[in-house]
Amino acid sequence: MLELAGIIILGILAQWFAWKFKIPAILPLILIGLLVGPIAAEFINEDGSKWIEPIWNGKKGLFPGDSLYYFVSLAISIILFEGGLTLKRSEIRNVGPVITKLITLGAAVTFFGAAIVAHYLFGLSWDLCFLFSGLIIVTGPTVITPILRNIPLKRDVSAVLKWEGILIDPIGALVAVLVFEFIFVGGEVGFTKTALIEFGKIVLFGTTFGFTFAHALVYAINKKFIPHYLLNVVSLSVVLLVFVESELFAHESGLLAVVVMGMVIGNSKLDNIKELLYFKESLSVLLISILFILLAANINYQDLMLLYRWETLALFLTVVFVIRPLAVLVSAQGSKLKMNEKLFISWVGPRGIVAAGIASLFGSKLRAEDVVGAEYITPLVFMIVLGTVLFNATTARLFARISGVFLTKSEGILVIGASKVSRLIAQYLVENGRHVVLIDSNQNNIIEAEKIGIEAHTENIYSDTLKDNVEFNDIGYLLALTGNADINKYAVEKFSAQFGEHGSFRLASKMELENGSISPEDGVFTLSDDFNNLMSVTQNYPEIHEVAVKDLDSYNLVLDDIKSNKDQIPLFLKTSKDIIHVIPSLDDNVENEIDSKSKLVYLGQKMDDVK
Repeated sequence: MLELAGIIILGILAQWFAWKFKIPAILPLILIGLLVGPIAAEFINEDGSKWIEPIWNGKKGLFPGDSLYYFVSLAISIILFEGGLTLKRSEIRNVGPVITKLITLGAAVTFFGAAIVAHYLFGLSWDLCFLFSGLIIVTGPTVITPILRNIPLKRDVSAVLKWEGILIDPIGALVAVLVFEFIFVGGEVGFTKTALIEFGKIVLFGTTFGFTFAHALVYAINKKFIPHYLLNVVSLSVVLLVFVESELFAHESGLLAVVVMGMVIGNSKLDNIKELLYFKESLSVLLISILFILLAANINYQDLMLLYRWETLALFLTVVFVIRPLAVLVSAQGSKLKMNEKLFISWVGPRGIVAAGIASLFGSKLRAEDVVGAEYITPLVFMIVLGTVLFNATTARLFARISGVFLTKSEGILVIGASKVSRLIAQYLVENGRHVVLIDSNQNNIIEAEKIGIEAHTENIYSDTLKDNVEFNDIGYLLALTGNADINKYAVEKFSAQFGEHGSFRLASKMELENGSISPEDGVFTLSDDFNNLMSVTQNYPEIHEVAVKDLDSYNLVLDDIKSNKDQIPLFLKTSKDIIHVIPSLDDNVENEIDSKSKLVYLGQKMDDVK
């Protein structure tokens, strides 16, 4: 009981530590696991026992036999399902082919390259070298996401790393399993045919189970067949059912099934998708905390000492600085990615939970069969996992600046509220080259925004998860345009520091307008209209127009004309450099911004139609 409680407590402390110092949680988790496991056994406890013994050794241990690896498999399925939920098709419009090549061609480069290097450096058999290389193909979402959250990057670069990290996990697991099975059957010639059959079965059953159960679950939730209080636990049980059933039909197809299931649900019209994601995210944090401590604690000190040689450093440097860049450059050939973006993607390739979990399982099984050199598999993989995480956690932000992919000025615009007027304003901004994201708790508003091609998310602004959204890295402006004045004030107060570094604006309340108690310094979107006025004009004249203003006099004249018309509302000043300013923010320096090609942007009745 003490050990189980200790793992959870230490795991959550490690998560908090990682959040506080903006590093991937896997780093402190593995270090804690090594401390309570092999380090404690070698240097602290006189009887040579570990503080936490993951596998029953006849005297103590948490899991008997292979139970630890069953737990690891089920936990990984939940983690990958949660990752699949976050994958949106809209993210990969420009980089879809690059991602496809990374998880196929790039994986092949890593598979053969790492095996060759491991063979000649450590003298291991080709079988074991290919098993090692299959395990380090993966770049897991558990380590990629924390790194991306702390670095403002271009959307295409973030999308490539995020999608690769989630999609390649089941592929790496599949390759490792096929190599493992090849070793166990003694490398027979007939295994090639068997491997192809197994590969086909994994793809068939994995995609079929994932796709079918995803649609069934979405249908059941939307039709209210599942009571709200059971929604999360039923979804969890369905994920485990899909994983287990798929595994029964085709060994190692379960991971593919849950990723497919998560992707389908994440891109479906599900009313409760955010609630489901919050639950799975919390569960994933807990499982990751437990898993990494258990797996690191399960390593023996003697295994770690096998790495105390120069070949270990040579292998790590080759994987990081030769094989990874080669895989990325080959995969991104002919894409729209710039060279600096390719270099940054090459730099960031941390390995995660799938590599560590499967390495522990296969390493133990091969050692039990007395396979020569099997003792190297688990420590070598853990060395790559820990080394790449430490390397990327400490250098990714600096290299982003050096390579020029770091967004020095965030021009994206986050709009709180996705009502008709918000969608109209967002559409205008998108047409003028701005990245705009709408968020709303009303699913219908989100659906309407997506119909016209506006990026929109169902979000609760009272949740802290909004701050962790990787897709919002380039946001620098905040517009709170909901019909609730209190929500608008709260949104500006809570998110202006992160999303409104260049400007945060909200709609004023009717009372503030009537009392005349607001000024441009209050950060209001308009000094003359509240939400009801905006909606009224939008209902009658759902259009945004531009009128030329070449100097301060013409600007003031046109602005006064617009304000005098109840069917027109001024919104922005657009300069010749396509810089768009919210009008109230310009009251003190508007003369400095106006040039001969400036335009005043307004909502409502077109000026030519005014009689």
